[in-house]
Formats: sequence, structure tokens, C-alpha cells
Amino acid sequence: MTVRSPLYMVTQDPAVHRLVTYLQGTSRHLLRRGHSGYRLTFSRTHIEEARQAFSHTIRQGEARLHRLCGLMSRSFFGNEWDMSSVVVGKVRESAERFTLVRNITPEELYAHTDLDLGNRQLQRLRFETSSGWSQATLVANFVEYQPRGPNQLGVYKLTSRIKAEQEIWNKVVDEIFHIDHLVASDKQLRHLSRYVKDVFGLKILVSDEDAARALHNHLTTWEWTAAELWRYRAPYEPNTRRMEFLEVKDYLAPERTKDSGWRAMKSVIRWWDQTFEIQVQPLRNYFRERERLTQESHAGFKARREELRDRIARAMPLFSFYRSLLRWLFVETDGAPPSYAGVTIELR
Repeated sequence: MTVRSPLYMVTQDPAVHRLVTYLQGTSRHLLRRGHSGYRLTFSRTHIEEARQAFSHTIRQGEARLHRLCGLMSRSFFGNEWDMSSVVVGKVRESAERFTLVRNITPEELYAHTDLDLGNRQLQRLRFETSSGWSQATLVANFVEYQPRGPNQLGVYKLTSRIKAEQEIWNKVVDEIFHIDHLVASDKQLRHLSRYVKDVFGLKILVSDEDAARALHNHLTTWEWTAAELWRYRAPYEPNTRRMEFLEVKDYLAPERTKDSGWRAMKSVIRWWDQTFEIQVQPLRNYFRERERLTQESHAGFKARREELRDRIARAMPLFSFYRSLLRWLFVETDGAPPSYAGVTIELR
């Protein structure tokens, strides 16, 4: 049987899969047989190949996400629409949150990553606090596509977002250790799927629940022409002319609404060999969500899930070690590898 890593739907690169599946196998061995005298062996060459491949995957996926959003915006709004970079920041000293919005051009969007766009805005700012001047940290950032007037499909705007790399690797470790089974009674992790599918996402805002379902049905039959695709530098191929819907979940019905009150049609699609998550959400629910995001006191879904992971890490130290190991392999690559009693990390 072919073993697929949790990142199978994000990247097909063999270097990434080789490393992640190796970690899957070693975790099973350590859980079954203990870790005294165990050696984790990594090739420096393989690590560097996996790092470069994953970085390329993120850059390519981000570029294709913005082209997909451009195609959709043109289909929704014609030529009458604008783009803006939206940054939610937090003052380090006071923890106060704020939102910045700045119009951007397609050239600027394609020349920088979303993270760069957000950090470039924050780096220009200083905030006066009781103890002096303070910088801000990035809480969230996304790109908005807004029409200049009404449109036939009743779309108010699109937003695109990319999951932070650390959160991607957190979800990979969740899947390596089958955390959704360990905490099946916990609402926050019960619905994590076998594969990480929501690295690249876009949200479409409409008036109400009926409009959301109607637009979702419209998206399933959409087909772009060669001229439309070439305008956004996408090839005219079977996997770009239409979106392939892999999974659809209706969270609009009251009985399906999440505990947080979040409501939307949520789909996982495949376009141009990339997996994307699409949410079609009623406007009222979106504003409620944004209000929670920018409230200083709101812990948020991400924070609650992180608290749950921390509890699991205290009860299962190996889980904590693998989180640190993935962070060292892909995020904080300049530091020393993490340590774990009875386990030796060997670099060749």
C-alpha cells in the first residue's frame, strides 16, 4: 500500500514526501517500542531539497491563488474592481489590535508574497505606549478584491489568504499523531482531515444563505475561455478551464452551524494542479467573524487549538518533540536541532 504524507494534497514533490513519511514511520516506531537508544538520521542534502521544494510550493500556490482570484473577480465584476492589502496587527507592548487597508496594483501583488505585503506595512509603524515607542506584530493578512458597483451574481467581495508556515507544520504533526482520534470529543480538532487542504484559501461574500448556495452551484459549472486564462498567465488546459470540486460541506443550515457561529458553503477544489479551499459566506456572518478577529480580548479559534496542542504536548512529550523537529526542519532552519531523551539526531 502506498503511504501518502499529510501534505499529499499540497505538493507532489518527492523530497517533501520522503522526509514527512520518514517522520511518520519513526513516530509509529517510537510510540510502539519506546525511544531509548533510537537514532533519527537525516541527510543534509535531502533536508535542503525538501526545504527548497516546500518554499517553491508555497510561492507557486500563492501565485496561482491570486490568478484564480483575478479570474473570478473579472467573471464577477467585469473590469470594475479594485484590490487592497488588509493587515491585522497587534501592538507588542499593549496587545491592542488594529486593521490597515491599502490599495495595491496587480504588479505589486505579483511581485511580493502576502507575508511581505503585510510586514512591509507594519515595519513603517511605531506606536506610542506608556513605556515608550512600540512596534507591531502581524496577526493576519489577506488580499481583498472589491467591485466598484453592483453585479449580477450579488458578490460583495473576495478575500484570499495563505496559511502561515508554522501552522501548516502544526497540522502535519496533528496528522502524524492522529490527534483528531486522540481528542475525538474536542470540537476544535474533531474535523481535521487526513490531509492538509486549506493552505491556500479564498472567501466569497454574498448577501445571505440562499445567495451563497446559488453562487456555489454557479461555481461548479464555471468554465473559462483561453483568452480569459491567458490574461492571467494561466495555460488553457483541462485542469485550468474548470475547477474540480473534491469536497463540499454545507455549514449554512442551523443544525450544521459550528459552535463559533461560523456559517458558509465550504469546498475543496483542484485548479491548475493546486488544491484550494473556497468559502462562500453570508455578509452578516463575515462581519461577525471580522469583529471577533480584531477584538483585543478574543482568543480565537487558532489560540484555542494551540492551547489544546499544548495540553497534548504536556501529556505526550513525543508530540512536542515532533513539533519542534518540524519547526527546525522547515521554519527556524538556522538553529540547533531539538533534543529528546533517548533519541539522537544524526545529520549526514
